[in-house]
Amino acid sequence: MLAKRVVVCLDVKSDRVVKGVEFKNHVDVGGIVELAQKYSEQGADELVLYDITASSENRRVSKSWIEEIAKYVSIPFCVAGGIRSVKDAEEILNSGADKVSINSPALENPQLITEIANEFGSQAVVLGIDSREEKGDYFVYQYTGSESSTTATNKRTLDWIKQGEELGAGEIVLNCMNQDGRRQGFDSKQLDLATQACQLPVIASGGAGSPQHFVDVFSETNVSGALGASLFHIKNCPVSDVKNAMLRAGLPTRGGLL
Repeated sequence: MLAKRVVVCLDVKSDRVVKGVEFKNHVDVGGIVELAQKYSEQGADELVLYDITASSENRRVSKSWIEEIAKYVSIPFCVAGGIRSVKDAEEILNSGADKVSINSPALENPQLITEIANEFGSQAVVLGIDSREEKGDYFVYQYTGSESSTTATNKRTLDWIKQGEELGAGEIVLNCMNQDGRRQGFDSKQLDLATQACQLPVIASGGAGSPQHFVDVFSETNVSGALGASLFHIKNCPVSDVKNAMLRAGLPTRGGLL
């Protein structure tokens, strides 16, 4: 069985890392390069870095701090933020990122997934999905970087996952908006449905509040990885605490830390 990935998320706004609750009320939690280096050294398996307002502000994530991160981290990292063309993706990948994640731009132009996958391979294309539970179903939102820009779509989350796979995405990051920042555990029900809807690796996002929450989501669903932000930035939980909990639970984990 493949090792389960522990992923650290850095939401970026105005060149600083921020964290909110349900995508609202963001607070500054530190510098981008400083935190990226910290989590790389702690043993995170991957980083994801989202310029959370780039798409809604009709601009692309800056490659300057991506180049700086590439100098200091030794683990794979994925970057998102206003990537709307193959050229945009090429510049981000050439700046040092291992993958690009597209969310709102893919909703604007679904063929963008195929275009980037054809150029760089599906392994370089992550489809980010911001999903909210409503009346017993799940729906996709876009431009979620601020309260004023957040927009509901008519797309059902599970339908969009299937379409993203057909278009050539290599991985799904499912951001469960109802759980975001609450630190009460992942939405295992929704994540289980997501893994059943496609053959792609699914990364759980939204709700990590303790190492046990990683154990729970890996035990209850078939997700390939789980992402944390508040747990690491605000509660200052070391990545090693999560991996030790996983090892004690018998989960396949990268690195023997016990």
